[in-house]
Amino acid sequence: MYLAVPSQPDCASAWLAAVRLVDAQTGHHAHNVIIDVADPTARANLADPMVARVDAFLSEHEKKPVETVSNTIFPAGLYTRYGAPAFFDRFRDNVLPKVRRSEGWSGYYFERMMQLPQVGGEPINQIWDMVERLRNPNVRALNKFELSVFDPARDVNDSPYGGQCLSFASLKLVGKGDARRLAMTAMYRNHFYIEKLLGNIIGLGRLLAFIAKEGGVGVGPLTIVSTHAEIDMSKWDREELKTLLAKCDQASAQSLAA
Repeated sequence: MYLAVPSQPDCASAWLAAVRLVDAQTGHHAHNVIIDVADPTARANLADPMVARVDAFLSEHEKKPVETVSNTIFPAGLYTRYGAPAFFDRFRDNVLPKVRRSEGWSGYYFERMMQLPQVGGEPINQIWDMVERLRNPNVRALNKFELSVFDPARDVNDSPYGGQCLSFASLKLVGKGDARRLAMTAMYRNHFYIEKLLGNIIGLGRLLAFIAKEGGVGVGPLTIVSTHAEIDMSKWDREELKTLLAKCDQASAQSLAA
């Protein structure tokens, strides 16, 4: 049982195609939805009219902006300002104390990726470890670039929602020699497609681009598997969503014509 969204060239197109496909399903939800983005760095900021339109819709409904959702996966501004690996320390020491919700969940997937608890040792920075292995010509295990987010000790409870929704990401080198690119497949246990999906696609694309750049390889495609996806209907009415999608069509046409 799966639902495949036709492969899309960029972030904005992938969001719109996925929303439309899931919205057309009975109950406006689906299982094992597969989204593929050829270039997850394209149409990935507020300069794109469609991204700006979705962001405005979320703001009008007092939901987190697209950039805020994206930053939970990868704090791009912090990286731009401080570089790597220094920005990891800045995030841990300056950002994390301000955003932490509880000991178990700060709301930032980036924290889970850079501070994986380890019994009897310092937390593992899964992201930087991956970069260093990509840089190292002596590393021959090129099929072991994995990012764990779900933690059964912290995340298993009686709430069907809340907490982490991104569970895992697997990265693979594709191609050979100078043409090598890094591809990512990310798995979500539950996914709100209006409120979260666009920011998630953009954030994952930025994380992928960071690892690829620092590791010395090209950026490949992004694939997302939403094991449960829904058009979050309880938060806005049907006419509002129809209007949003119509405006996104107009904004997308504007972007492609530019």
